[in-house]
Amino acid sequence: MKKKLVKCTILLTLVVMFIVTLSLQYIEADALSKYGSRGKEVTTIQEKLKRWGYYNGSVDGIYGSQTVAAVKRFQQKNGLAVDGIAGTKTLNAMGIMTSSSSSSSSSNSSNVNLLARAIYGEARGEPYTGQVAVAAVILNRVKSSKFPNTISGVIYQSGAFDAVSDGQINMTPDSTAKKAAQDALNGWDPSYGAIYYFNPSTATNKWIWSRPMTVTIGKHRFCK
Repeated sequence: MKKKLVKCTILLTLVVMFIVTLSLQYIEADALSKYGSRGKEVTTIQEKLKRWGYYNGSVDGIYGSQTVAAVKRFQQKNGLAVDGIAGTKTLNAMGIMTSSSSSSSSSNSSNVNLLARAIYGEARGEPYTGQVAVAAVILNRVKSSKFPNTISGVIYQSGAFDAVSDGQINMTPDSTAKKAAQDALNGWDPSYGAIYYFNPSTATNKWIWSRPMTVTIGKHRFCK
C-alpha cells in the first residue's frame, strides 16, 4: 500500500511539474506586446514605428488601436503575419531583442556591420535619411532578380560601389552609419524602392541619367 502511495505521489509530482513548465512557457510566449499592453517595450515599439513613419500617435507606452494599426502596417511591409501583435518575429524585425532572438543576433550583427561600412564609405556626411536610403538601395537590389541575392553579394559586385573600388568599405563606420543600417534592415526605405543612386554633380555615365528618379536627398539622386 505504501509503495503504491509513493508511486502515485511521484507520478502526481511529475505531472504537476510538467503542467507548470508548460504554463511558464506559455506565459513567456504570451508576454509580448499586444493590445492593452503597457510599459517600456511598448514605448520602444512606438518610438521606432514613429521614426519610420508607421505611427502618428503619442509615444505613451500604451498599446492602443493606433499602435495596433501601425504594427500591422509594419508587418505587411516586412512580409510578416499581419495580426497587430508584436510577437517575437515582429520584434526581431524591429531590432528589439527578445529571449528567443539570440540565435539570429550574430547574423543580424554581421549584416548591420557590412551595411554600415558601405554607408560610411558611400554616404558619410550626407543627411541621415540619405544614409538610410543608400542602405535601402542595397537591400532593394538583394530583392531584385537583376542583382545578387545577398547583402555581401550586392555590395561586392564588381564595379557596383565606389567605396569598394577605392577601399573605403574597409573604414570603421560610426554610430550614425550603424543606426542607419539597422533602420534600413527594419524596413525604412526613404529611397522609395530605388535600386540606383548617383551624385549629379560628378556623374559621367549618361545611362544613369536616363533612370526614373524617385527622390533627391542631399547630394544623391535615387532612381529605379
